[in-house]
Amino acid sequence: MATEAKVESNSKTFVGPASATLVEASDTWPRRLWRPLAGLNRSTQFILCAALIMGLHMAFVGSLVSQQIRLAAAHSAGEGAAIYMEAYLDEYVQELATASTLKPESVQAIDDLMKETSLKQHVLSIKIWLPDGRNVYSTSKLPVFYYHPAGPIAAAMQGKVVTRLSPLDHDEHAYERSFGRPLYETYVPLRELGSGRIIAIGEFYEMEHEIGSIHQQVWAIIAAATLAVLLLLFLIVRRGDRIIEKQQAALRQQMQDQQALHLQNAALQLRVNTANREFATINELTHRRLGADLHDGPAQLLTLILLRLDELADLCKTGQSDALETVRNAAQESLREIRGISRGLALPEINGLNLDELLKLVVQRHEQRSETKVELELGELPEALSLPYKICIYRLVQEALNNAFHHAGGQGQRVSADTKNGLLEIQVKDAGAGFEQTRIDGDGAHRSRLGVVGMRYRVESLGGTFELESAPGQGTRVTARFDLRDVNDNQ
Repeated sequence: MATEAKVESNSKTFVGPASATLVEASDTWPRRLWRPLAGLNRSTQFILCAALIMGLHMAFVGSLVSQQIRLAAAHSAGEGAAIYMEAYLDEYVQELATASTLKPESVQAIDDLMKETSLKQHVLSIKIWLPDGRNVYSTSKLPVFYYHPAGPIAAAMQGKVVTRLSPLDHDEHAYERSFGRPLYETYVPLRELGSGRIIAIGEFYEMEHEIGSIHQQVWAIIAAATLAVLLLLFLIVRRGDRIIEKQQAALRQQMQDQQALHLQNAALQLRVNTANREFATINELTHRRLGADLHDGPAQLLTLILLRLDELADLCKTGQSDALETVRNAAQESLREIRGISRGLALPEINGLNLDELLKLVVQRHEQRSETKVELELGELPEALSLPYKICIYRLVQEALNNAFHHAGGQGQRVSADTKNGLLEIQVKDAGAGFEQTRIDGDGAHRSRLGVVGMRYRVESLGGTFELESAPGQGTRVTARFDLRDVNDNQ
């Protein structure tokens, strides 16, 4: 016999309020929860969050399983009800096909069934209703409502078996409430033999099967599985957390080592810069001494040779004067070159000059020596600068202007200097023919290469940057930059 079970259980009262509570707290729960977790380690934070999430998930799963268990129990109860009604009641209700009440003999027979047969082991109470809702039989013999609510009866009149966990909340349930335990309330259609027409609705109350113990077992299994998963996850995360802590400790040690190395490098860099400045000073003193030695030594000897050659010229015969004149010209040329080298090696007294006066002096000397014009453009310059930087800038501009005179014929000679954001920039350029920079890099014996190397070395030895830009037909530009903030910090 086909049946259909519909379950209406108290589980709805559990799901509804819980869902409403979670929705109301969803806005503030994450923020309130995270505040006390902020000071905990990662594994503890993880296990607490995982416990909350998995707890909610398992509660949902447990509730769903409980509902499925109740559905299955209700379906089983409905199936059993249909069998009981067919086996015990069908023959006693056939008279309802033509009458609106049961005969006293039929009522007594049903009462005997409830007392003497195995039916009483499963069914606690039986009620029989007519299709219009009137009650024609009740096991309790207590006054009942003669008109039952139409909902379950209407469903049973359509041939359905309706089973639910009864709330037992009506006056007619006084007898059933006396048992003090949950009961399944089942409505089964009773049919006329032969025609199959529904002539009455049988209602009976059956004790709830041991669903409570099954629920407890289900919840115990879910709780044990959840705890096992949480423990496994905690062990995994804790192991990872320890690895991270070890790596963090190693990284902190490495950072401390790097910091110590950085301090050592800074100290070494300071010593190197100090040594470079001292070397530049010593180098300049060496140049001065070489210039003085050339002036006082070979230059004086050549001057003496020229004087004696003049005396010999008066004593020599006419035919020998040409040879003496050749020697005399060579000696004069050598003397001029030695004096020029001596003047180039010896710097003027620049210690008392500021950078503005220094640049004007080197440009003026170049103009006098080369008889060319140099455009000078000076911006905002520092008032005080240490001697090694003054010497470096003087030699840089001197060498760059000499190269401009020798290789560009003095065309478009221009010197500029300015300070922006603590960066001093010195620039010397010309409008000559220019050259390919690879030519200087490849020609090791070229004098220009030696001059460029010397300028670069002077600038970089003091922590500055050196740039040389040139191309055929575009002239040449030499640029040196010094970070005066570093200069002031190192002084």
